[in-house]
Amino acid sequence: MFLENKANRDSQKGWIEVIVGSMFSGKTEELLRRLKRAKIAKQKVEIFKPMVDVRYSDTEVVSHDSNAITSTPVESSGNILLLSSNVNVVGIDEAQFFDGGLADVCHQLASQGIRVIVAGLDMDFKGKPFGPIPSLLATAEYVTKVHAICMRCGDLAHFSHRLSDNEKLVLLGEKSEYEPLCRACFTKVN
Repeated sequence: MFLENKANRDSQKGWIEVIVGSMFSGKTEELLRRLKRAKIAKQKVEIFKPMVDVRYSDTEVVSHDSNAITSTPVESSGNILLLSSNVNVVGIDEAQFFDGGLADVCHQLASQGIRVIVAGLDMDFKGKPFGPIPSLLATAEYVTKVHAICMRCGDLAHFSHRLSDNEKLVLLGEKSEYEPLCRACFTKVN
């Protein structure tokens, strides 16, 4: 059975899809949509999230709209490789919180014939590239940038503005800690 699945996987072409945007832009919702469609197609799917992400659930990937899918929380990107045997599709949420090895992990999975779908913030609260996302954007076959709505003027937003003075890079939060802003409004408040 293992050799048969390996032969089938070797004949498949893997690739990497990256979904990025600001907070409240629908990244996780889009990830969940793609993963649910893969399941409908009877593909074996495994979903991972960083162990640090416990906002809505310890073991589920949950969108702001409360849609959820069971996931495996992992401490490092290397764990994803160990837990991704015999799958067709790997989903990874909150990718910005993973270590710098995530891009290599995704490339290894894609080279094994696995479709890899990654979602995460492309910029931190200061508007700077965030974690392993730039490497993934540069090397992915498919990139989707989603936008929120600016909470100050109503235009398309792609910045995640932190409402508190906390300077810590990783600060889990929701609408009480962050708001999406367009470039003009982000520039005004900073």
